[in-house]
Amino acid sequence: MNIEELKYQILQQFGFPPTPEQAQALDVFVQFMTDSNPHAVMILRGSAGTGKTSLSGAIVRTLRAVRQKVMLLAPTGRAAKVFSLNSGMPAYTIHRRIYREKAFAGVDGQFNLNDNLYTDTLFMVDEASMIANLGLGGTTFGSGCLLDDLIHFVYQGRNDRLLLIGDKAQLPPVGEEESPALSAAMLQGYGLSVYECDLNEVVRQSQQSGILFNATRIRQMITHDDITQLPKIRFSGFSDIREMPGAELIEALGDSYHHVGLDDTIVVTRSNKRANIFNQGIRNMVLDREEELESGDMLMIVKNNYYWMEEERKKIKESELSEERRVKSEETAFGGRRESQFNSLTNHKVQSSNLQVQSKEVQSNELPAFLANGDRAKVMKVSRRIDLYGFHFATLLLKFPDYDNYELEATVLLDTLTSEAPALTHDQQEQLFHKIEEDYQDIPLKADRMKAIRQDPYFNALQVKFAYAVTCHKAQGGQWSHVYVDQGYMTDDMLTPDYIHWLYTAFTRATEMLYLVNWPNTQIEGE
Repeated sequence: MNIEELKYQILQQFGFPPTPEQAQALDVFVQFMTDSNPHAVMILRGSAGTGKTSLSGAIVRTLRAVRQKVMLLAPTGRAAKVFSLNSGMPAYTIHRRIYREKAFAGVDGQFNLNDNLYTDTLFMVDEASMIANLGLGGTTFGSGCLLDDLIHFVYQGRNDRLLLIGDKAQLPPVGEEESPALSAAMLQGYGLSVYECDLNEVVRQSQQSGILFNATRIRQMITHDDITQLPKIRFSGFSDIREMPGAELIEALGDSYHHVGLDDTIVVTRSNKRANIFNQGIRNMVLDREEELESGDMLMIVKNNYYWMEEERKKIKESELSEERRVKSEETAFGGRRESQFNSLTNHKVQSSNLQVQSKEVQSNELPAFLANGDRAKVMKVSRRIDLYGFHFATLLLKFPDYDNYELEATVLLDTLTSEAPALTHDQQEQLFHKIEEDYQDIPLKADRMKAIRQDPYFNALQVKFAYAVTCHKAQGGQWSHVYVDQGYMTDDMLTPDYIHWLYTAFTRATEMLYLVNWPNTQIEGE
């Protein structure tokens, strides 16, 4: 397909007359895709409301229609799911696709960079601002530099190339001043030929949205290097952004839960400590919950977990095999009877059973590969609590809104619910491992013992926190209808580029309503 034909097909999928910036981005993309250089890479930077998501979706749909192989990736599970929803095809975490487990030797295991067996494939990575490249000692994944590993993986494949999509105004990776994956100079350092473009013109709700108006103002402080004072927020004239005094918060949250639901309402705050305070306050004062954990509670997975979805697949497979055996048994039973009399009945039963099996196969295929850090689940039933190995566990029936309300019974670790750490610390994880290992000392071979521990439900217990309030880093990559932002106490001397990035990221999590909690008068326009 030539350049003009590819451009025409994408515009047909886009469905809107492109802005000059969008048209330029499209020109850059088709040049990138038709470049014979095997080391071409492209960066598509776009801020909130500029049409970056719509353009990316049109590109994906077009490439699939013309049978161009595409692989969609994102740094986190939640970001991958948002990318999948917007593009209409499956998306995966970068870690899931580029690493393979080398060995399981206890707490974390070790993951090496995988061989890239893909050919003629475009790897599209959304939320690329979150890709870190700060080498961390003791990492379990590859070199510890995710961008290095991603580049190496993609370009070791035959005729593969990479498109990085992101918003440079969002929070950069922890410990880094800017997002390395969105830097042309950084990518040129790998010997790559870089295509790049920027979308800055806000087109989505540009006139009537206070969320986007103020987010754009905050972003301009970053892009114009104008971080000299705390930003003033304009509330007047907009219906989608408002101040939220603390005295009104309980009632407002109750209204949001009623109108858009628990799963589409979030409080974004500055630390795990403040998130814990909000979570406990919401449970006690808004939801009237007194127990440590109750049916109806919303939880967030805080560490990727592969075990429980694998167990679900095993159950579905066993059900399919059982159904097949039943069908064969019925066929054998009918075999000694008058075939002419029972032939139609048998065929009917076989067809019916096959349909059931097919239905289950579809269900199995639609299951997520794993439960991702950032996934939210509703507690449907608390059936068992137990203290083991110095920790507290419960067996829960969970419903996952992101997976068509799929229900799953799993063992959950309660110790992380209110801890100030993001998940179990390394020391706690080691303690759990060694305590569980004692139960398997009767297995003589270490490899067999490690295998048994890997299949232990308590070792694989879901690590969770309450999901009513989260840090901005946990929220990054996700969106909610109603977002309540708690920035805490701020003074001019606390003004840093990191704070401005934090504020911009928090603002752009909201799709319908943004509430600023206890917002100071000094940060309100006109006050």
